[in-house]
Amino acid sequence: MLRAGNAVACMACKNLLPSRMGVRFRLPLQKLHPLSRAIHHRYSSNNNPQRPPHCSSARHFTSLSRLPMRPPKSRSGGHGYQQQRSFWVARLAARLLKLRYILLGSAVGGGYTAKKTYDEWKDMMPDLSEYTWIVPDFVWELSENIDLDKLASALPDVEEIAKLLPDMEKIGENFTFLKSLLSSGVGSEVIGASGLRLLLETSGDPTLKAPEIQPTTAAGPESGDKQFKKSSDKEKVDQLQEELLRTQLKYQRMLERLEKENKELRKVVLQKDDKGIHQRKIKKSLIDLYSEVLDILSDYDSNYNTQDHLPRVVVVGDQSAGKTSVLEMIAQARIFPRGSGEMMTRSPVKVTLSEGPHHVAMFKDSTREFDLGKEDDLAALRREIELRMRKSVKEGQTVSPETISLSVKGPGIQRMVLVDLPGVISTVTAGMASDTKETIFSISKAYMQNPNAIILCIQDGSVDAERSIVTDLVSQMDPQGKRTIFVLTKVDLAEKNLASPSRIQQIIEGKLFPMKALGYFAVVTGKGSSSESIDSIKDYEEDFFQSSRLLREGMLKAHQVTTKNLSLAVSDCFWKMVRESVEQQADAFKASRFNLETEWKNNYPRLRELDRNELYEKAKNEILDEVIGLSQVTPKHWESILQKKLWDRVSTHVIENIYLPAAQTMNSGTFNTTVDIKLKQWTDKQLPHKALEVAWETLQEEFARFMAEYKGKDQDDIFDKLKEAVKDESIKRHKWNERAMDSLRVIQHNALEDSSITDKPQWDAAIQFMEETLKSRLQDTESVIADMVGPDWKQRWLSWTNRTAEQHIRNETKNELERLLKLHEDHTAYLANDEVTTVRKNLEARGVEVDPVLIKDTWHQLYRRHFLQKALFHCNLCRRGFYYYQRHFVDSELECNDVVLFWRIQRMLGITANTLRQQLTNTEVRRLEKNVKEVLEDFGEDNEKKVQLITGRRVQLAEDLKKVREIQEKLEAFIEALHKEK
Repeated sequence: MLRAGNAVACMACKNLLPSRMGVRFRLPLQKLHPLSRAIHHRYSSNNNPQRPPHCSSARHFTSLSRLPMRPPKSRSGGHGYQQQRSFWVARLAARLLKLRYILLGSAVGGGYTAKKTYDEWKDMMPDLSEYTWIVPDFVWELSENIDLDKLASALPDVEEIAKLLPDMEKIGENFTFLKSLLSSGVGSEVIGASGLRLLLETSGDPTLKAPEIQPTTAAGPESGDKQFKKSSDKEKVDQLQEELLRTQLKYQRMLERLEKENKELRKVVLQKDDKGIHQRKIKKSLIDLYSEVLDILSDYDSNYNTQDHLPRVVVVGDQSAGKTSVLEMIAQARIFPRGSGEMMTRSPVKVTLSEGPHHVAMFKDSTREFDLGKEDDLAALRREIELRMRKSVKEGQTVSPETISLSVKGPGIQRMVLVDLPGVISTVTAGMASDTKETIFSISKAYMQNPNAIILCIQDGSVDAERSIVTDLVSQMDPQGKRTIFVLTKVDLAEKNLASPSRIQQIIEGKLFPMKALGYFAVVTGKGSSSESIDSIKDYEEDFFQSSRLLREGMLKAHQVTTKNLSLAVSDCFWKMVRESVEQQADAFKASRFNLETEWKNNYPRLRELDRNELYEKAKNEILDEVIGLSQVTPKHWESILQKKLWDRVSTHVIENIYLPAAQTMNSGTFNTTVDIKLKQWTDKQLPHKALEVAWETLQEEFARFMAEYKGKDQDDIFDKLKEAVKDESIKRHKWNERAMDSLRVIQHNALEDSSITDKPQWDAAIQFMEETLKSRLQDTESVIADMVGPDWKQRWLSWTNRTAEQHIRNETKNELERLLKLHEDHTAYLANDEVTTVRKNLEARGVEVDPVLIKDTWHQLYRRHFLQKALFHCNLCRRGFYYYQRHFVDSELECNDVVLFWRIQRMLGITANTLRQQLTNTEVRRLEKNVKEVLEDFGEDNEKKVQLITGRRVQLAEDLKKVREIQEKLEAFIEALHKEK
């Protein structure tokens, strides 16, 4: 049927459109309307053999061309005409029937084409069912949590909104009148309305300021009627300008009200989501991810020229210019300490602003949240910031480059990262360090030299612009002004104090300073009282600009005023800079990571990449294992080393102060009495303290021995400094239990009081102990005497050495004193004065000048040797004296009281060693282990200590690798989230 319809259509075209119609055009079939293609026909020579040859080219005609129909020309011959006239009714009916098929065919063809196009579009659409997870759950359940009907009823009606709208008809009439007035060439009387002319001529620029109109003068003399008309026109212009300003303020208030309602609604939604209704994992916001990257970069010390070029907003300005106040207005809370003319910002403060359900603040290294809606929390936050600033300042300095990181969240807060820097000063005052000015300049330049940092230049509008220092500094760092935003503060005081308000206009237009900027803003940050709230400052700022002639007379543009507009502009500029630079920074850290990994593979191919914290944990476990090893020491080993060390410590006292004085007595009773008295005094005053010292030293030595033995088992020498520091600090903190000294004194006193040797093995052990002690002391004494007198004749001949003059004198003195001892073998331990004089005179007779002190000193060593030799001989005699001892030496000239003394000392040493061993294993080793754990915990929390004790290129390389990987991962996560937000 469609084919038949097309054939009919072709005949209809042939009949309806004569061959000589004067319209020809060539058009491809694909560009015709679908309905035109359905009825398209092309003539050819085969269908019309009577057609002239030159008309055989393709000509396209459609029934939609609306071409003018020419009346057919009358043909020659009356018969043909009569026959045509006779059948015009039939031809008309046939044509009508043909049109029916044309319409039917067109409808069918068009419908089929439309359906096919729809199916193609439908197939091209992506399947969005897999991406429903992108939309948060609370959006689908929004109707369940929020009463939308109630919200809709709370919105203003159309009639109420219409009441707020101005009378557009009246304004239109005034616009028409004003436009005709301006186009007719009004003179200087309407210069104030130039902003309105700009508004009329350029739609899309809602500003109230335009280039000045040059005044024109009248061509001829003006009459009084024209002057009156001009004055009335000027009044109308002023009225119209005021009406426009009022209309703008109405719209502004309406937008603020709607924005406030929107903020409340967003707060409700965020609170609903924050309470965990849906129990899903809350992801970090975009600005939080970015802030984490900046925090890591602030601690990263790069050795590969990978500088931190990520954007942040750097707030710079002269001291007391209002930097902190501007930042507080953006953060919507008075969070910083303040002082009248005093430097309060002593270190950079990084503030991360983000949106959240509650208005809170939190430090990076703390979990405490400060509720900014409560005055107590605000005061505590200000105190904490001031305390952190003062702690960061080193002694002798005024400012510090250390950054304090703070995050502020709240409803309606613009997302960005700002850094508040110390105010630039021109003069160092009393109480400041001499290099304070240079330090502030260096800190400011360090932040501003970042090519992607946005510089928020704060200028005090209440003082002369020529006194500003910061503008020159900003011009040096950003001469083209491509990333600088200029802010003029205290505009209310400036308008009040300046005689020429046009000076403010010159500043905002960038004509007064050589500094260039992206934008210029004028703000008011309060009346100067620290007790003002943010809301009251906002109200004051809005009231001021509503009544200010700066805005009314077109000196300032509406979008250049208020901290709200400033916050929006800074946030937009910040995110634009972030999107332009973050991927380039990620690529730079990727290259740095490759360099570090290559260096590690070449230098440490068989070692794991352990950073400083991981190495510290490994060393911590090794040290704790070594301390635990002390508990595995056998009791026999403890007692052996304790007894030996204790006797080495007290042997000199026993020989010199107890045994030697007692041996000078004439009988055994006096000997035993002297020994008992001396032992009692020694036990009460010195012995327990000496024993505890020996025990503590033994514990230290065993601890060090275990650490040294463990070191031999493939230990990493990178831990040597750390282990030594832990050992020293643990020993320094350890204190022996004082009650142990009292109990030890009682035990030692009881042990020394017992003088009853019960069996022969004990007697033999005492003899052996005495003999070993005497031989050791005799050997030491012989060595001392040899050093005093110098080499003998054999050594002088064999070693070619000679005696010194002092050794010669001592040798002569020794010979004289030995003759004295041979004459008096039972001589006492001390020389009498007359004996010293006799010896000295005998030596002088031989030409040897000697001092009496030298004589006594030499005598002391000689008599000790003499006494030890006699005691050793007596010890050998007492080897078989146990039988006589049991009979109390009755009917015997042999007395072995000195053997009993040494037995008492030996028994005391054994009991003391056993007591100390029990205290060591049961108490002190555990206390030492506890001290070591405390020291390790303290060192683990002190980063500076770890850096000091775990050092080396390997550690630094691992640290850099960890930081670079972390930065790259954070940047990639941030870039992914940034792309999703787009």
